[in-house]
Amino acid sequence: MARRVRTAGDEDERSDARERALILLYEAESKSMAPTDVVDVQVLPPDELTQRLVAGVEHNGRQIDDLIATHAKGWTLQRMPTLDRNILRIGTFELLGRPDVPVAVVIDEAVELAKRFSTDDSGRFVNGVLSAIAPVVRTATPPTA
Repeated sequence: MARRVRTAGDEDERSDARERALILLYEAESKSMAPTDVVDVQVLPPDELTQRLVAGVEHNGRQIDDLIATHAKGWTLQRMPTLDRNILRIGTFELLGRPDVPVAVVIDEAVELAKRFSTDDSGRFVNGVLSAIAPVVRTATPPTA
């Protein structure tokens, strides 16, 4: 499987923000800290989009986790790899709280993160779960960021 290689000329700031949010959420979970507390202790504050994604996942965590658990057939949240769980959280928050971002972009970005950072099967898994969540939430009331 070919992996996308980034160069300085083609970096997308939004993709980078999603990657940074994933790293911060992973750190928060591994240290049993609130995600926004992890953001607060960074030497350099993350960019605005990264902070929005992390805060959105934290503040809407119950709704996001319920949606993931409902649509991840045969998987519990605890059984999922930590990276997959957090990629799904970011993607679900974007589907809920960022209606300006097209569904296809949200899913594609999440799948790319899963392919880059998680298992060989994670891209398909993330695609399937977010594809099931998307039609349900795009008609829902946006959560707070």
